[in-house]
Amino acid sequence: MDWQATFHWVYVIAMAIGALYFISLSHNPRGVPKYEYLVATFIPIWSGLAYMAMAMGQGKVEVAGQITHYARYIDWLVTTPLLLLALSWTAMHHVAKDSTLIATLMSVQVIVIGSGLMADLSTTEETRFLWYTCGVVAFLVVLWGIWVPLRAKTRGQGIEISSLYDKLVAYFTLFWISYPIAWLIGPSGLGWVNQTVETFLFCLLPFFSKVGFSYLDLNGLRRLNRTKVSAANLARSSY
Repeated sequence: MDWQATFHWVYVIAMAIGALYFISLSHNPRGVPKYEYLVATFIPIWSGLAYMAMAMGQGKVEVAGQITHYARYIDWLVTTPLLLLALSWTAMHHVAKDSTLIATLMSVQVIVIGSGLMADLSTTEETRFLWYTCGVVAFLVVLWGIWVPLRAKTRGQGIEISSLYDKLVAYFTLFWISYPIAWLIGPSGLGWVNQTVETFLFCLLPFFSKVGFSYLDLNGLRRLNRTKVSAANLARSSY
């Protein structure tokens, strides 16, 4: 049995279910802007297509005796900046959007993914780990951005937004720091796990990072808006 192809197909199905779920939510947005549902839906669609290519044996190349799944990077190059965009929108839910901060986070994330791709395409260990280090440094910049300036944007918008953001950024960080660790222990890094295990990890982590995050994000905003509407209705009924 080809476990790698199986993992990829399961992932594709999971992404399709996630996309359909977010589409269904968009029919009753509950005060959440429609563009947030659009981004949440696009992310699993794009990711699912990239993984479908890998499930069919496409999107990969052999470099220095190792397989590089460049389709993953095509996925991440688009979806990870969009996830940062969604997180930023939540952080700035009640205030003007800081386009400079958002663009900076998304741009640095492109460097993270590009460095990872170059590491995977490197033919020597020294070059591979140099690119890996560049990616990790850029990733630390992203983490600083979401924990310091972006988190500061939530303060002053009420306990509901700041609490929601804190939960999201903790969830976000937990899964995102797992990516470089999975890469490091896999065949491209130290080789502690084989290609099948790495494939499993790179199906499991993106599911929770993409569908899981968007689920928590959208439903958190929907609950927040529902609470506000209920409070407003209660206030009107008291007069």
